[in-house]
Amino acid sequence: MATINPWINFNGNAEEAFTFYKSILGGEFAKIIRFKDLAGPEFQVADAEANKIMQIVLPIGGTVLIGNDVPEFMGKVSENENRSKIHLDADSKEDAERIFNGLSAGGQVEGPIDESPWGTYAGMFRDRYGIEWIVEFNPNK
Repeated sequence: MATINPWINFNGNAEEAFTFYKSILGGEFAKIIRFKDLAGPEFQVADAEANKIMQIVLPIGGTVLIGNDVPEFMGKVSENENRSKIHLDADSKEDAERIFNGLSAGGQVEGPIDESPWGTYAGMFRDRYGIEWIVEFNPNK
């Protein structure tokens, strides 16, 4: 069976965002590759881009969250666009609250975490980095 692993783009703050995510979700980075790690005669890297993240991977449950910084020559990521949301399925109501409160700190809550009409405990928000999340606990799974 295929696995879906969300990959999100940042404007130079991928490492900061992923360090924040790790502080809430736990785990260790499976991979951190900087643009300078790939530099060579065929792949020139500007000094301003050298320490930016080419790929960072944080395992979460049976999947991974992946991110990168978009190089300046490719333009900025619109942090106000309506991106797809990342859905995080929590193990318990308490875990859902902890994750929701942690990741939404400094962001904008779009739907407070509470009992949903479809029988789950869920909430949604845009975090301080502009990434949209839904945190949900389903007691019937």
